[in-house]
Amino acid sequence: MSRPATVAPLIDAASACYRSAGRFAWHFARGKFGADPVFAALLAHGLLAGRARILDLGCGQGLLAAWLLAARACHESPDAAAWPHGWPPPPQLESYLGIEINPREAARARYVLARAADTRLRIVHGDIRDVDYGTADAAVILDVLHFIDYAAQETVLARVRTALAPHGSLLLRIGDAGGGARFAVGQAVDRGVALLRRRRWLALRCRPTREWQGLLERTGFDCRALPMSDGTAFANVLLIGQAR
Repeated sequence: MSRPATVAPLIDAASACYRSAGRFAWHFARGKFGADPVFAALLAHGLLAGRARILDLGCGQGLLAAWLLAARACHESPDAAAWPHGWPPPPQLESYLGIEINPREAARARYVLARAADTRLRIVHGDIRDVDYGTADAAVILDVLHFIDYAAQETVLARVRTALAPHGSLLLRIGDAGGGARFAVGQAVDRGVALLRRRRWLALRCRPTREWQGLLERTGFDCRALPMSDGTAFANVLLIGQAR
């Protein structure tokens, strides 16, 4: 999916709150918002439309929360150029729960989102295999599940299904293990990032897209796939699950 030039005000707004968290946090946020196609896709396709309670597993420094807050501000701005023409309205958050295992990133997310003075936003430092998910209208899991073992992947997805309200949605981005050289590039990047973030080598448990889809179906989701590699060298796919 191509990203319109008019997304620039949204990127500026979403990354602005990271300036006070240091140069790394700000540059990382701008880089992700501008180069990772998933952020624009979430809004352009209305994938969280009407979803007021968001569960974000593996939230990092809180990028999704910052993005959604900025989206609401841009959409409500009197400046017509602040919101991309033709995009549906963004979700109106009632609550957001982000869970992050890396203590430094969790602390950074808390710091940044606390400055938004928004009590609806909560960051928990913990393991997604253990933390209580509460209830949500939508769960978002971006590039996270392949860092845990296969049995734990299934357990997490089952817990997500239980946490979701009737007809809730799951947005799960995975690397397609059937994606050839592009998948290998993604694996190399993920291993490097894991080494930097956790100071240790992590095994990756990946699956082909069809196997992921089958797992979601067995867990209680109707599932469709949306390619999510536009402008990147990776074999990423966004799986959109609708709770049955």
